[in-house]
Amino acid sequence: MSIRNLDDLLAEGVSGRRVLVRADLNVPLDKQTGAITDDGRIRAVLPTLTALRDAGAAVVVCSHLGRPKGAPDPKYSLAPVAARLGELLDTEVAFATDTVGESARGVVEALAAGQVALLENLRFNPGETSKDDAERGTFADQLAAFAEAYVDDAFGAVHRKHASVYDVPARLPHFAGQLVLREVEVLARLRQEPDRPFVVVLGGSKVSDKLAVIEALLPTVDRLLIGGGMCFTFLRAQGHEVGKSLLEEDLVDTCRELLERGADRIVLPIDVVAATEFSADADHEAVPANQIPADRLGLDIGPRTIAEFADMAGTARMVFWNGPMGVFELAPFAAGTRGVAEAISHVKGFTVVGGGDSAAAVRALGLDESSFGHISTGGGASLEYLEGKALPGIVALEQ
Repeated sequence: MSIRNLDDLLAEGVSGRRVLVRADLNVPLDKQTGAITDDGRIRAVLPTLTALRDAGAAVVVCSHLGRPKGAPDPKYSLAPVAARLGELLDTEVAFATDTVGESARGVVEALAAGQVALLENLRFNPGETSKDDAERGTFADQLAAFAEAYVDDAFGAVHRKHASVYDVPARLPHFAGQLVLREVEVLARLRQEPDRPFVVVLGGSKVSDKLAVIEALLPTVDRLLIGGGMCFTFLRAQGHEVGKSLLEEDLVDTCRELLERGADRIVLPIDVVAATEFSADADHEAVPANQIPADRLGLDIGPRTIAEFADMAGTARMVFWNGPMGVFELAPFAAGTRGVAEAISHVKGFTVVGGGDSAAAVRALGLDESSFGHISTGGGASLEYLEGKALPGIVALEQ
């Protein structure tokens, strides 16, 4: 990968220079209190920010949060993130209440060597996500004016052709942060040179979200284990009753064709936990995967499947896991995700957790993050990279 990295920038010297860092601080917030419920993405960018700060750079951090509609929206403010970032860095983080306006200009101009500032949510400006090159470019010009160098450490956003990801690097000397560099190295290893046996575990709700990555990885995997809500479209493709379970009827034929092509590699649940309704209080029981009652819906893989998946993952030398095995947010349906995650955490080979809900599940279930080889910060970006797509943020760094 011909991308200059953080070490290259530090070797040039950053003392007294302003460096714009695109981070992925898109953390989940409690809907009632606005408190951060998982600070994993903030902690992931700390090594890059610390290295720049310790080298004497004036660090200007920018990020998005959520999906505001191109205008300020208090519920998507990065203010709580600035406070948490300051706690983790053990220093005050100056917070600009706009993206490129009067507050941002004032905060940036007042920034001294070794200090850190955070701009307000980039998506409060319509130029960040605009499909119009000129509008996006104007916003990129304003962001680039804040710094003398640019570092992208927002792997979770590199699949977006947004101003701060794609257009700003064209305007400044640009470098990959430690996180982005690590993510690309790990995922390239999965895609190009996996150790064998290579086992992929896919979950989550929809087949449509994972179809392209299944197509891309099927020729290289030794086992592809499918759980979560997406498994029911595959079970229907085998001719089984799936009751009220999540089903993408328009993809049944596609799943049938995949099962034919991967007959010796694709593994589906042999039992599921079926409930009367989508509720933690619902009556539920484990039933054979080919005998789901018509009035029930599957919300987790069953105990026999957990054991089988754990056994298959346990013998692997490389494992990639993306997507929960069930509705892990509800205690009665968390056993599948916990069981599979724990099994993967004990694998002696190299293990990768593919970001998004999988990374959130690791933390929510209280599992030791250090027991996994790598936990990605980018769910969608990870999948698109493995699909072989050119990611705009990576393309911009390579140019």
